[in-house]
Amino acid sequence: MNTQKKSNNFLYGVTLFFITLSGFAQMPIFKRYYIADIPGLGWLAKFYVTHSIHYLSAGILIAIVIYVVLDFLFSKSDLFLITKAGYFKIVLLAGLIISGSLMVIKNLSAVYFSHNIVIALDLIHLSLCMMLLAVTFYTLIWKR
Repeated sequence: MNTQKKSNNFLYGVTLFFITLSGFAQMPIFKRYYIADIPGLGWLAKFYVTHSIHYLSAGILIAIVIYVVLDFLFSKSDLFLITKAGYFKIVLLAGLIISGSLMVIKNLSAVYFSHNIVIALDLIHLSLCMMLLAVTFYTLIWKR
């Protein structure tokens, strides 16, 4: 594996870690279960800090996805080289980007989404996140 691919994988892993950590931290679970009381982890209970980290990580993740898509298209790679888990990750990442974008739009002051749509978006986004983590751990463990 070349150095460029290793650094891309490392950046993807770090970004996935921080986007997941900050996403879960926006729910008050770290404060509720006293994880934020551990020295050095108090920032996990600060909503605006984790919110900013989540948005920054989301921007980096979107940039990585765009880079990989463009690299794939310009290298004229064969679609048959992508595994089933790879296709599943593509669908999950697309769903996360779409649902996350809708959640950002929902936060704008001029936009109103009904409560049912907000709840559905939250559940869809969380479910897609959990599925992406599961597939990522599967591919990491089984080297796919």
